[in-house]
Amino acid sequence: MFKSAMKWTALGLTSILVIGGAFAAHEWYAKKPFFFRAFVDREMVKMAFESPETLTSLGFLESMGIKGHNARLDDDSQAKADEMFERVSDIHATILEYSDDDLSEADRLSKEIALYLLEYAEEAKPYRYHNYPVNQLFGVQNGYPSFMEAQHQVHSVEDAEHYLSRLSAVERKFEQNLEGLRLRTEKGIIPPRFVIERVLTEMNDFVATPVQENILYTSLQRKLDDAEEIPAEERDRLLADAERRIRDDVHPAYQSFIDYFAALRDQAGTDDGFWRLPQGQEAYDMSLKLFTTTDYSAEQIHQLGLNEVDRIQGEILTILKAQGFDTDEGFSPAIDALAADVRFYYEDNDAGRAEILQDYQLILDEIEAGLDDAFNIRPKAGMEVVRIPEFKEKTAPGAYYQQPAIDGSRPGRFFANLYDIKATPRYSMRTLAYHEGIPGHHFQIALGMEQEGLPFFRRMSPFTAYVEGWALYSEQLAWELGFQDDPFDNVGRLQAELFRAVRLVVDTGIHHKRWTREEAIEYMQANTGMALSDVTSEIERYIVMPGQATAYKVGMMKILDLREKAKAELGDRFDLRDFHDVVLQNGAVPLDILERLVDRYISETQAS
Repeated sequence: MFKSAMKWTALGLTSILVIGGAFAAHEWYAKKPFFFRAFVDREMVKMAFESPETLTSLGFLESMGIKGHNARLDDDSQAKADEMFERVSDIHATILEYSDDDLSEADRLSKEIALYLLEYAEEAKPYRYHNYPVNQLFGVQNGYPSFMEAQHQVHSVEDAEHYLSRLSAVERKFEQNLEGLRLRTEKGIIPPRFVIERVLTEMNDFVATPVQENILYTSLQRKLDDAEEIPAEERDRLLADAERRIRDDVHPAYQSFIDYFAALRDQAGTDDGFWRLPQGQEAYDMSLKLFTTTDYSAEQIHQLGLNEVDRIQGEILTILKAQGFDTDEGFSPAIDALAADVRFYYEDNDAGRAEILQDYQLILDEIEAGLDDAFNIRPKAGMEVVRIPEFKEKTAPGAYYQQPAIDGSRPGRFFANLYDIKATPRYSMRTLAYHEGIPGHHFQIALGMEQEGLPFFRRMSPFTAYVEGWALYSEQLAWELGFQDDPFDNVGRLQAELFRAVRLVVDTGIHHKRWTREEAIEYMQANTGMALSDVTSEIERYIVMPGQATAYKVGMMKILDLREKAKAELGDRFDLRDFHDVVLQNGAVPLDILERLVDRYISETQAS
């Protein structure tokens, strides 16, 4: 009982489990539990328990001997999605029944954040199908094998049998997703043609790969090799079964998608912006609101981007001129000359790629050891650098972060894309490591997960402007703290910021100003100096994720503005560590709420 209670504590449910049997049962089953936090945590846990994949990713039940969920995949049916929307409405109504007068200050903040999310969900409901759930970046076609490789742990025969069960469950999962795709087609929400061509290439390559080279097979093979308690004969049996299921269950599931998209291709056009869809402009405005947590219009964001592009390019040219580069012809020729300089690149082979991963880890180890003057707290979870799986790196972004398991069984991971060696110049590596790792995503996300005083939903809140704004702010913070004293590393930092400023321009250009994919690629390449392969995958990302790319710069600028405000009002009493505590220890929040938290910190510091 004690062990179970400790595990629930890790999920923020102490208030339910340690109070007493009868009362705990009331809090679990009552429409309106006595404690507000018990209600919001309970609803999150109920949702998690209806998602076997979420439970696997969280990884806390396995240490309690509970593993049955690892044999199942999520229910992706439209009926389940409809049920979830109904539940959101019920949760919203119940939260409104809690009077602010009866809540603590912390619970009032949690209520406000919960209502923000729920009310947005209700407002966005008419546009719930305005997305492309299968695209070149994400979707069940690449999310499923990535999940099996990265999340499903195998330490015993039982774990391996569960892995096999999930191989057989994939046909049902794909059919459920096809249901949603067909519904979108009926509504006229069809991906651009290039998206269809990309996913067809990806899936055809997947099924054409020999089964014993398929990631689903090799991943299980590696995990079985690492599981010392599994006898050799059992290992051979399990692998033979996996081979059969990949051939008989997984491949037919992928073929159903291939057939669907092959038939859909002729219906797709080459206009790429959301403006071309029914109610597309309204859906894009809702996306901007979701991702920036502001009411900025597409036109405002576009102009903000243009202004920032001019400012940052000027700073880069000043540094390059001081380093002997010819800047008389303007930004593009100067940045092209930098990109062509062979001294900044690794060898284009396996050894060079291995060296990149090693150097990333050294960069992270260095900064982690030197942050005492900037942070009072650090995440308990560790972090490691790994390569993006090769089967999907061609169309994957340059890097991404994966959160640690909540029970500490898996560290945070910084995934680096090593497909194009020219996309990883040495002068860009520090900035990328600080963004994805320390003190960027790893500090913010892992610390958020570890805040036991917060309701569970606040430890996982999906406020992109805050999350990505912090990571971009971390790039500048590392420079301010002296970790990028090489002028070229500073150029790398400014290029990364310029990249985010350009995003403001091209995202709104595509979806609001009706730019073509080619026009957006041309603008981004001319104004960033990035490799064409990276520019192409980035523009294609913005096309299938409207608005998301605008959150980074908007969030960064807000955090910097708030820091400058605190410095100006507190003077010598300003402490960077305390400011970071305020920003990080409340979990991810909308930007207006973050501003209020900082204002309170200023007032309390002045009064102390």
